[in-house]
This record gives sequence, structure tokens and C-alpha cells, in this order.
Amino acid sequence: MAEIKDPENTILMELKGGTVTIQLLPDLAPKHVERMKELARAGKYDNVAFHRVIEGFMAQTGDVANGNMEDNFNLRAAGTGASDLPNVPAEFSKVPHARGSIGAARSANPDSANSQFFINFKDNDFLNGQYTVYGQVISGMEHVDALTRGEPPANPDRMISVKVAADA
Repeated sequence: MAEIKDPENTILMELKGGTVTIQLLPDLAPKHVERMKELARAGKYDNVAFHRVIEGFMAQTGDVANGNMEDNFNLRAAGTGASDLPNVPAEFSKVPHARGSIGAARSANPDSANSQFFINFKDNDFLNGQYTVYGQVISGMEHVDALTRGEPPANPDRMISVKVAADA
């Protein structure tokens, strides 16, 4: 387990294989960091599926409106929903979309990020400057690597729980 230097800006994501520790980057993307912490503290990410997991690219989750459905037919809607909170404006930076970085998923509108996010499996430099980076996996990336692939996966893996380390 990684040493947690800033518990208020660290996320503990429990997956079937173990804990993924994410260091949030409030200096780079304060609005995105606040949104993730707000949703985590409200329990909105608990049991939400990874609805889009593409080999050699990334794993996407965070559809708090549709992603916690047990019925996989309904899970097909995952990726279309968000929280009931307003969208978060883009907070682009020079930080690259490197392996283990957390990026804000959005529609074609750069200011449409809300609750969904993705974790990069590898360096995805083509995303740089187009999607907000607001965190970095500091331990447990092997659990992300082990996620079931698919769009959506037939039996998607889920975030069992997502907590702010200061509250754990």
C-alpha cells in the first residue's frame, strides 16, 4: 500500500482484487477533485460498473445514474448518465495522460464532465490537453489491469466502494 501524504486528497477505491489508491491533484483541477470527493462521500460510486474497458487504452466508470444496475441489459445505458449535480468545466493542464492517470470523461463539449472518469492503462498522449487529468493511481494499478474488458463487459467489474482516505 502506498504512503498516503494527503488523506483529504486521496481516494481509496475497492475493487474485487484489492485497493486502488488514487492521489488527487487539487492544484491542477480543483473542481474535478471536489466533485469526486463529493460523490465518494455520498456513496454514489459504490457498486458502479466499469462500463467501458478497452485493452491497451483505458477503463471507464462513474456513471452514477446507470452504472449500478444489476441487470446487464440496463447497463447498456451506462456511459450516458451523470450525477444530478451541474457539469464541471474543463480544467486542462500540461500533465500528460500517463499510465494510471485519472481523466474526466465527457461528451464532445469540453465543459460536460460530471461523474464519469477513466483510468489510463498506458500513456495516451493523444488525450493531452483535451481531457482533464485530476488524479494518479499511486498503488493497486494491478487491480485496474485485471478488470474485465468490453464495451460494456458481459459481466462488468464494479467499484465495490470509493472513499476519501481522510474518512476511512
